[in-house]
This record gives sequence, C-alpha cells and structure tokens, in this order.
Amino acid sequence: MQSIHRRALLAGSAALLAAPRSRAQDAPASRASAVAKLKTRFAINGEIWWSGVPFVERIRVAAEHGFRDLEFWPWRGKDLAAIEKASKDHGVEIAQFTAWGFTPGMNDAANHAKVVEEIRESCKVAQRLRCTRMTVVAGNDRPGVSQAEMHAEVIKALKLCAPIAQDHGVTLILEPMNVRVDHKGHCLYGSAPALAICQAVGSPAVKLNWDLYHMHISEGDLCGHLREGREWIGYVQVADHPGRNEPGTGEIHYNRVFKELAAIGYAGPVGLECWPLEGEEQAIERLIDADRW
Repeated sequence: MQSIHRRALLAGSAALLAAPRSRAQDAPASRASAVAKLKTRFAINGEIWWSGVPFVERIRVAAEHGFRDLEFWPWRGKDLAAIEKASKDHGVEIAQFTAWGFTPGMNDAANHAKVVEEIRESCKVAQRLRCTRMTVVAGNDRPGVSQAEMHAEVIKALKLCAPIAQDHGVTLILEPMNVRVDHKGHCLYGSAPALAICQAVGSPAVKLNWDLYHMHISEGDLCGHLREGREWIGYVQVADHPGRNEPGTGEIHYNRVFKELAAIGYAGPVGLECWPLEGEEQAIERLIDADRW
C-alpha cells in the first residue's frame, strides 16, 4: 500500500509541476494571437526590443510574438541581404528606417549635396527591403543661425530630395524631436514648425514621423494636434513619459490616443520606439491593455 501511495503521490506531484510549464508554453502562443488581433498595428523597433538576440533574429522573434512590422535605425552597417531574407521568410514588413540622421544637418546648405546622395542610396535600400518610409532628421542648432533660417534650409533640402523619393515610391518622414529631455540643441521640435516645413515643401513624398513621445513633451494635447495635422502624418511612433518605456508605464493615456488615431483614419504601423520596462513579455501585455478602447 505504501508503494501504491508513493507512486500516486509522485504522479500527482509530477502533474502539478507539469501544469505551470504547460501554461507557460501556452502563454506565448496566446499572446501572439492577441497581438495579431490588436486594432493598432504595432511595429517593433528592432534596435531596442529583444536586444540580447542578434539583430536579424529579432525579425523572427517579432513574428513569433504576432508582430508583422519592424522598424530600425540606420541601414548602413547592417546585413541587408539577411534582413531582406528574414523579413520575407517570416512575413514581416520593414515599416521604416533612418535615411538621414542628426549630423551633418539638413539645416545647412553646405550639407545638401551629401543629403541628396544619401537619400538616393537609401531609396535603393528601401526598394530592396520593400519599405515605403524613411525617417529624416533636420539637424542640431547652428550657432548664430536662427530657427527660421535653419528651417528654410531644411525645406530646400527636402525639395531636392522629394522627387527622388517619389520616383522610388518612398515617403520621407521628417521627425521633430523634444529639447526638454532627449535632444537639447536640436533645431526642430513640436508639430507647428514641422507642419510648416511639410506644407512649404508641398510634396506627397514628404510627411511627418509623428513621434508621440516627443510631441507630448514638446506640446501636449496629443489628440488635438493629431487632428490638426492628420494630412501630414506619414508614420507614428510611441513611448510613454517619463522613462520612454512602453505605453502604460507613464502619464500618457494611450487608450484615448490610439482611439483618436483610428478616428482620424490613420491605419499605418505604429512604431514601438520604447524601452520595455520589465522585459518584452510584460511590455506586450501592456500594449494589449493600451489597445483596449
């Protein structure tokens, strides 16, 4: 009898131990299914999420978690052939990448020839990766030069680049920053001057990378400004504040903001340029919560 009881006890213990493992194994599949059903189409930032995994492998990991879009920063220095193959193999679209960064700035006429050449090369990369958006950045302050003068140079640079982008089926998305927390000394922040630049360029190939984290810090009233600038929204990125972590970790009511994005007709990817506060799995749970409206 003791032997029978011992075997039963061991069997019961084994079942109890197995149950949590089974639930843990089911959780990723369940979470991936939930992500695939979200109203908001999130794009993983491949530079930040799953940073312990080799870059190209992050495309596979993103797909396994239910995401179908991925963004990244500069293309130079990356294995483009591997990115191209992985994105095709796993059904992940490249939502956007950075074509022109902070320096040298577009806000200086001396740099415009370099800007044009780099945009031309970046457009070739975009076509290879089947990507239709590229981020461009205005540049940092130039001592002794006014914002109006710097913005005028940005307009000139974008007018030179817009026909190239349009010929390649690419939209250049200009990203305003914030100068209070992350980018002190940058020459473009807030929606009003960024919209003025887009309107002055007057090309369907030039719109805004509307980073809601930067906009919240720079000007607030996220939903109101989104409504006012809807025509020029080429892409949206998110992070909460303070901390620049995923939605649900700070003061921004992202449930309301995502509802507004849908209301104004934005159906494109929403880039997750945010650092997961307590790991990617918990961050995904918070994304699912933020998408409820």
